Amino acid sequence: MVNKDQLWHNFLERIRPTVNSEIYATWFQDTYINSIDNNKITIVTKLDLQKKWLQNRYYDFIQTNLYDISNINYELVFKLEEEIKNEIQVDDIEKANTSTEKEDNFEVVHKSNLNKNLTFSTFVVGNSNRLAQAAALQVAQDPGKIYNPLFLFGNSGLGKTHLMHAIGNYIEQNDKSKKVLYVTSQQFMDDYSKYSRKDDEYKDYFKDKYHNIDVLIIDDIQCIATGAKTQMEFFHTFNDLHSNNKQVILSSDRSPNDLKQMEDRLRTRFNWGLTAEIYPPELELRKNILKNKIKNYKDKYASLQDTSDEVIDYIASNIAEGDVRILENSLNRLMAYSAVWGLQKITLKDAVDALKDLINKGTSEQADISRIQKVVADYFQISVEDLKGRKRSSNVAFPRQIAMYLSRSLLNESFERIGLEFGGKDHSTVMHSCDKIEDECMIKEETRNTIEKIKENLI
Repeated sequence: MVNKDQLWHNFLERIRPTVNSEIYATWFQDTYINSIDNNKITIVTKLDLQKKWLQNRYYDFIQTNLYDISNINYELVFKLEEEIKNEIQVDDIEKANTSTEKEDNFEVVHKSNLNKNLTFSTFVVGNSNRLAQAAALQVAQDPGKIYNPLFLFGNSGLGKTHLMHAIGNYIEQNDKSKKVLYVTSQQFMDDYSKYSRKDDEYKDYFKDKYHNIDVLIIDDIQCIATGAKTQMEFFHTFNDLHSNNKQVILSSDRSPNDLKQMEDRLRTRFNWGLTAEIYPPELELRKNILKNKIKNYKDKYASLQDTSDEVIDYIASNIAEGDVRILENSLNRLMAYSAVWGLQKITLKDAVDALKDLINKGTSEQADISRIQKVVADYFQISVEDLKGRKRSSNVAFPRQIAMYLSRSLLNESFERIGLEFGGKDHSTVMHSCDKIEDECMIKEETRNTIEKIKENLI
């Protein structure tokens, strides 16, 4: 049986001397093989741009080199790390639900799901997030005793998820006995949906996973508002943990009082501890975030280590909303640009050219899903209600997919959040829509033109 890790290691070692170091660092360095199944290899990338680039520009190059190593002509499939994580989680649940072997002592194998790179030391503090960071640190130092629950809210991409992981990582590092669990609201809903239909043994599995812990961290809690039974289950989970002085940490895109679809008793409980809003970062903080990422990820941003303050100022001044993911995306684009053109250093002129379709496009006016829905609906002469509804006719489904794609590409919203804004669609539906439109943009000029015209209307 082929060892996938060894195969990919051999591949990387083989190609490293043959490609430009910037190209290697940008496109290949952080990749790995997830699985090999019947001569089909699934290659995982961290970035969507990286995935598309390898798939469209390096497919034959990768396939040929793998054949030279293994004498097998593999079919290649490229997936994002985020897609793989979702598949693994669903697969684990399915296996548990369909297993015919039941052990007398059925136990949860505890996984915190924490990203070890998201710590307090890598979180850049400014006036816009100082309160939230201070509260998060206090909770991490004394979980269950102060600010319970801690409720972080604000627009997407401002650092809520980073702080939540930082709390969890701090607690795990300083008290090995404490069990920490981080999940998205979608994961909580999926778990509840799967296990609530099974027998008592599997219901116990669910309760053990969510009740037999010391710290529960749930991202995008607003998404559970679509299910009454899920809200009820979370209500009982919250009460059990809180009454036993276990820490609960939640995040949302809006304040508890603005979660109108949430039960009153839950909104009341969300206000029991501390609610802390994170605002869009001010200019100085945006600069510091960019510099911090370049400094802390030297391998990833190798060609940006000598980036001038002039370039940093240009990026920070033109990403008006300060979405950290868009700031990071701008650095990724600069890396890709330098790799393509073989640049040792990015000048201001290079930055302007590389980022021309990302910045100075009226970002602040675009940064709203409802606005995208309105502009798309007007363009296709349908109603916003149609976009949010369940009609599947092509005259509605295609505009809906475009609106989802723009919400993801322009705003970098989570799949879960986009799904909620489009009538409670599942995150996998949103992911499929985004991938479909992105693929069409590469091969259909008509779709590209449509996207550009809608973007112009958004400005």
